[in-house]
Amino acid sequence: MNKKASDVDHYFSEKPKSHTKLGLVQTCFRGRPFEFLTSSGIFSKNRIDLGTRLLIECMSLPAAGYILDIGCGYGPVGIAAATFRPDLHVVMTDVNHRAAWLAEQNIERNHVDNIEVRRGNLYEPVKDLVFNCVLSNPPISAGMETVKAIINEAPKHISKNGVLQMVARSKVAGKRFRGFFEESFGNIDVLARESGYRVLVSQKE
Repeated sequence: MNKKASDVDHYFSEKPKSHTKLGLVQTCFRGRPFEFLTSSGIFSKNRIDLGTRLLIECMSLPAAGYILDIGCGYGPVGIAAATFRPDLHVVMTDVNHRAAWLAEQNIERNHVDNIEVRRGNLYEPVKDLVFNCVLSNPPISAGMETVKAIINEAPKHISKNGVLQMVARSKVAGKRFRGFFEESFGNIDVLARESGYRVLVSQKE
């Protein structure tokens, strides 16, 4: 039975209605320890989900430049990227007020300083910037139109030879995602596959 939208506190909501119940996730990426403050009303609050982990473990990052983690949640992707590449400048965005606050807390908790958080919908908070790489584990619960917008608008915010790298569940949305990538970039590759997830990548030529 389908639930009404009002019955579900989506993590893509600007202001989650659920009571804030904080938690802590401790993990390792690429052999380095990380810890993240989490909360109710945020995606994957009890653990790093498999799609996010796959993206972090395989993401291809330039040595320097600007990186965008769009729909950052509590920040694992962007914070990992900033940790792995200290000469990058990483920007994380999220429409969810609670997620943006948590991401700021986790920047301090993980002792990274080449990173910032901007709150707002999709690319609106970063319309003044151009990125060498955009990373995303997209908010599927927000609907396919939102995912399509992330992909279709990406070329406007990516520099020449820059890339979009995005998680897709192979059986659920892989084919549709591939179509959006082809339409927007004219090329697509699979960076990694594991546990029913893929990381798709396209380059702006």
